[in-house]
Amino acid sequence: MKLTKDKTVLIVGLGLLGGSYARALTRQGFSVTAVTRSQASIDYALREGIIARGAAFPDEALIREADVAVFALYPHVFLEWVKDHGHLFRPGTVLTDVTGVKGAVVERVQALLPDGVEFIAAHPMAGREVYGVENSTDAIFQGANYIVVPTEKNTPGAIELCRDLGEKLGFARVSVLTPEKHDEMIAFLSQLTHCIAVSLMCANSDPGLVDYTGDSFRDLTRIARINEDMWSELFLLNRPALLKEMDAFRASFDALYASIRDGDVDAMKEMMRRSTARRALFDKKG
Repeated sequence: MKLTKDKTVLIVGLGLLGGSYARALTRQGFSVTAVTRSQASIDYALREGIIARGAAFPDEALIREADVAVFALYPHVFLEWVKDHGHLFRPGTVLTDVTGVKGAVVERVQALLPDGVEFIAAHPMAGREVYGVENSTDAIFQGANYIVVPTEKNTPGAIELCRDLGEKLGFARVSVLTPEKHDEMIAFLSQLTHCIAVSLMCANSDPGLVDYTGDSFRDLTRIARINEDMWSELFLLNRPALLKEMDAFRASFDALYASIRDGDVDAMKEMMRRSTARRALFDKKG
């Protein structure tokens, strides 16, 4: 099953990611509609030609005519929305999402939907440190990774459609993971890195830091400008996996600390060689 241009795509939650999806699909000639809580966001998206139609409430007509719906909401809002309005989707509609955790969300959403409506989870590994549809751009998808997260309840057709959506959005790589493996990987690759950036920015309060810093510090702390509501929710929903990765990081950091404290140059250089070799794989992949 492919995402063809005779299908109407509904974006639920017209913020940065929802707006970026809308921009990419509209530019390719798809009919894109949206429902979100902000009338200002709808007005902006209509004025800029990002969507064809939209509403600042769960408009039944827009929901019922959707062939594909993309949910760009916080996890708890996503669950509440589907509980309250999921029955409005007609049979044959395929739902997907951009949610950063899956184990606490996917099966619960699937259980709430009426017969004939299918939810296939996905995670676009893309974003910016700004928010809102006015900051949306499909350029964030270029060169980025996109993860499809099926369960045994998903049909081959929905999985194919979700993969095709990622390709049409412009992602460089599309992977398929189980919800469990997804959350394990995200705990390390995304959530832990945000924890490190936040901790680093909170470790020194010298007001003159901005006058002395170089590119390395700016690069390492770029993601420390963080949406505290969203990320605290994601951290807690994936708590066991994240704590496991934080423990592993703490052990690695302690090993480096000990090598510096003890003047163990060999141990220090071995960690640096391992770090360099592993990081080089990312450059080759890119």
